[in-house]
Parts: sequence; C-alpha cells; structure tokens
Amino acid sequence: MTRRRFMMLLGGAAAWPLAVRAQQPAMPVIGYLSSLSPEGNAPRQDAFRAGLNEQGFVEGRNVAVEYRFARGQYERLPAMAEELAGRPVAVIVAVGGEPSPVAAKAATSTIPIVFVMGSDPVKVGLVASYNRPGGNVTGINLFTETLGAKRLGLLHELAPQAAMVGFLNNPRFPTAENQLRDAQEAARALGLTLRILSISTEQEIDAAFAIIARERIGAVLVGADPFLTAVGRDRIIAAAARATVPAIYEFREQTAAGGLMSYGIDVADVYRQVGVYAGRILKGEKPAELPVLQPTKFELVINLKTAKALGLSIPDKLIALADEVIE
Repeated sequence: MTRRRFMMLLGGAAAWPLAVRAQQPAMPVIGYLSSLSPEGNAPRQDAFRAGLNEQGFVEGRNVAVEYRFARGQYERLPAMAEELAGRPVAVIVAVGGEPSPVAAKAATSTIPIVFVMGSDPVKVGLVASYNRPGGNVTGINLFTETLGAKRLGLLHELAPQAAMVGFLNNPRFPTAENQLRDAQEAARALGLTLRILSISTEQEIDAAFAIIARERIGAVLVGADPFLTAVGRDRIIAAAARATVPAIYEFREQTAAGGLMSYGIDVADVYRQVGVYAGRILKGEKPAELPVLQPTKFELVINLKTAKALGLSIPDKLIALADEVIE
C-alpha cells in the first residue's frame, strides 16, 4: 500500500467518528422561567429534576436546563421569556404564579409550555379547558390563591382573641384584588377586622410589621404571592417572630423555615409533576393533549417550636387536624 493510500484511509477513519457525532441529535434544552429566586427554593428545583428523572432525563447528561429567576420582580419576566423563546428551547417550564406562564405565552405560540400557577388558567386565557388544553400550554393549577378564607378560619381558631388581622398583600401580583376580596368576605363572616398591608419590596416588610406592632394587630394572614411566600419568606418569618404575632402561610416550606402554620398543597410533589410533564413532552407528547392537573391533597402544617417561642398553646382540635406537626 502506498503512503498516499494509507494516509487517505487513515484520514477517513479519523473523520468517521466526527461524522457520526455530527449526526447525533443535539441535547434538548428546557427553559426554566421562575418569578422566584434560586435562594431558598432548591427543593423545588430538586423535585422538578426528580420528575425529569422519572421520564429518563438527567440534567447535564441528556437534557440541559436554562434557568431564569425574576426574584419577585414580575416586570422582568417578559424579557426573560423572549430570551428563552429565541434560543429556542424545546420546552418552557413557567413557575411561580400567573406572571411566568403569561409572559411565556406572550413570547411564543409554538414552544410547549408547562406552568404552575394558583389562579384559573382558563379564565386567564392560557388554555381552552382543563381536559383538552389545546394550543401549546398545559400544567398544574394549585388553587392556592382561593384558599385565603380557609387560612383565615384556621388562624381565627388558633388566635380567637385577635379581633384585627393583618393581611399581607402584594398589589403588583395579578390576583391581588381577588385575594383581597375573598379575605374581606371571610373576615366579615368571622366578625373580624382586616387591616390591609401592601408589600411589594423587602423594605416594605419591616414597615408593615412596624404597623402591626404599633396598632397591636393580633394575627397575620400572608397572601398567596411568590414574592411573599418565597423571595421575602425569611424576612417575613423573622419579622413575625420579633413582633411575637401568629401568622399563617401558604406552603409547608414556610412553616419548616420557622413560620407558625401553613395550609396549602404539597409543593414538592407539584414540581415533580411539572418535571414529569416536561419529560413527556420531550418524548413527543403534545401539551394540547395533556390535561391541566389539579391538586387533591391539602396539608395543614404546624410548627410547635415556633408556637412555644410565641407563647402560644395550639388547640387540640388543630393538632388533630394537622397533617404534620414540626417539633
């Protein structure tokens, strides 16, 4: 064999693996659009990855995830959604309340979107119906924003002497007015006075609790809003402890972080299911044919250590109702 012939064969052999690699499909990319901040919310991302794993996808091995966090600044979401849609990504996971999926939907009508939100996606215009969403959007409706009346009732059982209850509400959140109306109706039914405290920045948290202390507000209902429940979570919990005022929250993770009591869905399981849906879509299923899911289990969680620090005695009835008691 001539040297020229040998070099030609060698060159072909060296090029062959490159050609094969070039024919391999590119690793799919998921765009993860959240109105929250990454700090303190790692369990949600872990649950999302667990759902992906159930479908055979492992981040960094056969799927990539591009994360975008608005940190409670909802006005940043449209630009973030546009950026992800322009990559383009294979799926957009839009979580942390209504602003994320609304921004994602405005950015693309073709890329599949899987959402987590607490308001009705049909009323918002994201899907045609729960069973047959149509279009490019599906996900999970938590219904947490409609549970304010239930939380207020539980808070009243815990602190019946509190005639005035402070309601922490973020006016920048799309469902703020609906939540406020529901809370006011529930307060009237219970014979309570509701003191509205608007909070949309971390600095306003301290100002609100200064009012709570000055006006001797007896208990606090924290609104269902990503900024209040996640971004400002630790600051609110710390402020409530300093003011020695009982408060009820939306999610277990707030109670686990030191809050007194929470009533809502199992948020980790919801994010796991979002990962499952994202994986199914990566496998070829269409969001139009994946029904919008709704939680069937709601959990009451009580932190006895926090209750002791506040000098509160939890009624036996609430202890019996609790799904989890943190000691």
